[in-house]
Amino acid sequence: MITNRRKHIVVAMTLIAPFVFIFALVFLYPTVQMIGLSFTNAPLIGSGEWVGLDNYRRLLSDNLFYTSLKNNGYFVLLTVVPTTVIALAIALAVNRLSGRMQALVLAIFFLPYILPVSVVTQIWAWMLDFQFGILQPLLEWMTGRPVAVFNHPGWVMPTVAAITIWWTNGFNILLFIAGLRNISSDLYEAAALDGASRRQLFMKITWPLLWPVTALVLTLQLILQLKLFDQVYLLSGGGPFNSSYVLLMMVYREAFQLNNGGYASAVALVLFVLIMVVSVLQFQLLRIGGRK
Repeated sequence: MITNRRKHIVVAMTLIAPFVFIFALVFLYPTVQMIGLSFTNAPLIGSGEWVGLDNYRRLLSDNLFYTSLKNNGYFVLLTVVPTTVIALAIALAVNRLSGRMQALVLAIFFLPYILPVSVVTQIWAWMLDFQFGILQPLLEWMTGRPVAVFNHPGWVMPTVAAITIWWTNGFNILLFIAGLRNISSDLYEAAALDGASRRQLFMKITWPLLWPVTALVLTLQLILQLKLFDQVYLLSGGGPFNSSYVLLMMVYREAFQLNNGGYASAVALVLFVLIMVVSVLQFQLLRIGGRK
């Protein structure tokens, strides 16, 4: 028995060793290096002097940090819950279809997700171009005049949020479709025989059984949207007047444009801790809510 147990341990360690090695190489080691770098005044490449908590003190007095943090929070409000609600509504509609029609509709909604961000931003930059964009007549009809959405402080973040929802929601729809297919049809048939309405079927069966998937989607979206960078960098560059400037743009600016590796590491570490704390807290709250 002892020999068999040792064999099982050796087999298990052999199987997990490649993952542990890759994880340590591409995540754990860089993270430790970043933490150490955040306490120095080092450039992006090269060594520097130990400055202790000076980078974090500087961060707390940096107005751009608070502006970026506010914009990140605003973007989360614009995307996380709306994305989840829209994905759930589409999944419920698609789930009522069958056969080739369902496959076609799923393909249409999933297609944007496989596009690279450069293609997505270029498509929407063309469609929303101030002079030649095909969506400008619609905006002019709504507002009474053409709108340069990526150069307007009030329009830029909602526009980027709408583009992000269109781009990423295909994956969330697939998650909800998988969750809906795991709900036994016997439950709906039994409830229908008892005279349950469509609303009651959703509230008493679909929603409770779909809650774990909903919690997963909300958590994934929170993590992804806090890491916002590509869309705003390509569409607005953080402007106008820093109205779309986010934390990862601050990291990029300090590290690659100003060569302040230590300060950029401090900003990145704060963002890492923020994502970790907020996502874990949200997931635990959602788990507690799902048990009630």
